[in-house]
Amino acid sequence: MLRNGVADDGPLLARAAFDRAAHRRTDDAWLDGAWRKGRVLRISAKSATPVGDPGAPALSFGMPDEIEDAVPRRFLGIADGVAYFTVTVERTDGTWLTLRELGGAVDDLQAGLFTSAIALEQWHQRHTHCPRCGTPTREAAAGWMRVCPADESQHFPRTDPAVIMLVHDGGDRALLGQGVAWGGGRYSTLAGFVEPGESLEAAVAREVSEEVGVRVTDIRYVASQPWPFPSSLMLGFSALLDGTAEIRLDPGEMAAAAWFGRDEVRRAAAAVDSGYELGEDVRLRAVSPKLSISRYLIDRWLDGTLPD
Repeated sequence: MLRNGVADDGPLLARAAFDRAAHRRTDDAWLDGAWRKGRVLRISAKSATPVGDPGAPALSFGMPDEIEDAVPRRFLGIADGVAYFTVTVERTDGTWLTLRELGGAVDDLQAGLFTSAIALEQWHQRHTHCPRCGTPTREAAAGWMRVCPADESQHFPRTDPAVIMLVHDGGDRALLGQGVAWGGGRYSTLAGFVEPGESLEAAVAREVSEEVGVRVTDIRYVASQPWPFPSSLMLGFSALLDGTAEIRLDPGEMAAAAWFGRDEVRRAAAAVDSGYELGEDVRLRAVSPKLSISRYLIDRWLDGTLPD
């Protein structure tokens, strides 16, 4: 896919840059050898990782002999012949940064490894007991499974699908909303979780209707992005206004929503990228940062490359 003549590999955090080598997760002999020669990404229980130089952020990979033997090692995958693992450790002195702070500054390999490490850690934190009998479970398959010792049931990391959509009028306006906790003139694309038994397209139409009272048609898939906060997979769509553009806001879902022209959105995006704060007299002062798929959808609308 090309955008303005340049290759487009999709949203940040979504670009596959390593081999997950899932067939190795139960090969204990291989894992032992790979661990001794591999690299280790340390993360805290609050999903931060140490960096060496805050001025030039990059993941600081440790060596296996620096890690306590009792810490569960989780195998992430292989890149350029190097096996990468992650472990959860107590936070120490120095600079520790989160994925929100680092994800847009590191390369695709580091962003992908960090995203997967956080997703695994968040899942393990929230699934410590068997949902069938309540017995504490143990890690298996190099961190990609939990097993109940009582009933021998196997439990795997879960992902919660959520739709996120750029609603437009087919002309020069896009519909953006403001979350109840945001304020400050910041707006984003609409989003919501997919309900059981619901298709993705139906979820798009339902969420738009529930949040802003607008009907949409011509719903088109654009791209997806893992969002491990704690376990979402964001599925990006475009959607065309169908009927009246009048907004009927659900105050429990949204603090505000409005139609914005391309010039307004482009100015807000440039302000976010440069760190410049627009004045309070400006209606739209900020949109999502480059890290999120929301911004990816916005940028594609701005440059005219959303699906027709």
